[in-house]
Amino acid sequence: MLSFGIFDHLDDDGSPLGTFFDKRLRLVELIEWAGFYGFHLAEHHATPLGLAPSPSVFLSAAIQRTKRLRLGPLVYVLPLHHPLRVYEEICMLDHMSGGRLMLGVGRGGALLEHQRYGIDPTTAQALYHEAFAVLMRAFDSDVLDFEGKFFNYKDYLVQLKPLQRPHPPIWYGAPSADAVPWAAPRSINVVSLGPAARARAISDRYRAEWAALGRAPADLPMISITRHIVVADTDAEARRVAHDSYPRWRNAMDFLWRRSNTDFTLKDVYPADFAGLEALGNGIAGSPATVRDYVMRLQAETGINYLICQMVFGGMGAEQADRSIRLFAREVMPAFK
Repeated sequence: MLSFGIFDHLDDDGSPLGTFFDKRLRLVELIEWAGFYGFHLAEHHATPLGLAPSPSVFLSAAIQRTKRLRLGPLVYVLPLHHPLRVYEEICMLDHMSGGRLMLGVGRGGALLEHQRYGIDPTTAQALYHEAFAVLMRAFDSDVLDFEGKFFNYKDYLVQLKPLQRPHPPIWYGAPSADAVPWAAPRSINVVSLGPAARARAISDRYRAEWAALGRAPADLPMISITRHIVVADTDAEARRVAHDSYPRWRNAMDFLWRRSNTDFTLKDVYPADFAGLEALGNGIAGSPATVRDYVMRLQAETGINYLICQMVFGGMGAEQADRSIRLFAREVMPAFK
């Protein structure tokens, strides 16, 4: 069995900001109607790659538009947050959603954004680990005392607790299989990007670690990968939509690197055009049959049990995204139930 989710950078499509948010919230309603498991959104700052720099604000609106869909940040960039403030937002969102929040956490991949936010990139990893420790302590405690390098709290009264106990399911971007020994004992859901071989190494390691812990295969957390996916009635139409939409997203992706005259670190994952992305196996544009075959091969190659689809990006029109999602839900997803 393979489950499906949607990932969205909420990257600039050229619309007025209010119109942009309205279109994206309507899209979230469609994602729930179509039967996807979850909706994941990114956090970015000072770049057209992300127009929802406060994931909690967008999620609070999306929660009101949905009843069943699980939602969450992928990820909260913890070095840019006061950990107790984001803890309180997590608790609020979990209750407001009726226990549908997914909690993605990470250091953040674009350290150029940290720099512009006033955070020394060399401290980002340590900041992330300490902020994560504060979050976990708050979930477990009624009174929090914490003494660290960056954060110090004394007699903080933890008034809020999440609905999902001890906390909402945690999601983490696994850079390699070496992250699995930390993730598996904590039942953390993992997501990778890039080569299928990396996802296979993560998947195999996770299943082995899970079995060694004596846990049931049926309880295995989500092991996932992200892929750009465009579906249309024909291969030619899907490729045209993908070819026309991708450049605006790709330009937003490396915007800060170009502004800083710095070599883009993800160019091997996200090449300059969609044809290059397809050649790497990191995306697909095609008819339902073409996309269905691609997903079957991807699952066999990677061993994933959850595919996170990026189905609206760049210059893609709302009607095109709507059609793509409906076709995927109706003619691709049923093959994997």
